[in-house]
Amino acid sequence: MSDIVYKKIGFSTPFLTGYKTLRIPIVSADGVPIWPQLFPLEKIEQMRLTVGPRHFSAQMMLEFVSPDKARLDPGGIHFYDSEFDVRTARIGTHQITGMVLYWDPSTGRKRRDNSTCVLLYRDDASRNVFVHDILYLSVPDEEEYPLSRQCEMVLEFMRNRDIRRISVETNGIGGGLPDILRNTACRHGQNIYIQRISNNKSKSERILNAIEPILSTGRMYAHARIQQTPLLSEMLGFSPLGMTGHDDGIDALAGAIVQTPSPIRPSGTTTRMFAANTNFKI
Repeated sequence: MSDIVYKKIGFSTPFLTGYKTLRIPIVSADGVPIWPQLFPLEKIEQMRLTVGPRHFSAQMMLEFVSPDKARLDPGGIHFYDSEFDVRTARIGTHQITGMVLYWDPSTGRKRRDNSTCVLLYRDDASRNVFVHDILYLSVPDEEEYPLSRQCEMVLEFMRNRDIRRISVETNGIGGGLPDILRNTACRHGQNIYIQRISNNKSKSERILNAIEPILSTGRMYAHARIQQTPLLSEMLGFSPLGMTGHDDGIDALAGAIVQTPSPIRPSGTTTRMFAANTNFKI
């Protein structure tokens, strides 16, 4: 630590006049860990892969990178064709440990914000996320009850995938949606659990902080059908300074990423036949 020095900075506040700052990044300029007993290189690299390069630079290396420079590059997504196997709880070779279904509602009418429902799987061991399906909901402009119609569509989406739990964002138009969804489910004899979600952070902050670390560290996977949705173009058009187009899909994706997933376990294995040994005496 001999190369670490105090730096004198001209503070704008009078009570800090004459004070100096000490900056100790977790890794020296030569690539040597400053505290190898607590933070060896392997652990530091694990931290980098967890928080992403921008947060690692700011929090661990004390080199701030402005969020204005951050982007969401869909080129970092790994695409797959496998479906989720309920019996083994796997997607391809990946063991799935949790699932989130997240609905960010809107009116669903044309030339309005999109109402979007995202199905996300997680692999806790590798911290990978799998954007398995996304439903962009739209209803005709003349639809008298647009939210009720959307509830029908979401419930069908859940039935087809044997999903009984959903998180619904209740900001704005979504305030009364859980009750509408529950009543609609009761009419269909569908037993579901609804979690209400309220967001108070800015949309750009939510999107950037949730998606960028996973995307930039290569831990985001998506089913090939996602390429046929507006999600990738939304990523390309995203900027923390302001959107030039729709961002409803990536906003719903960000909401799904930060939710605590419902645990998933294999539902069963291949049936094995056993023969009892009856050659015994009592």
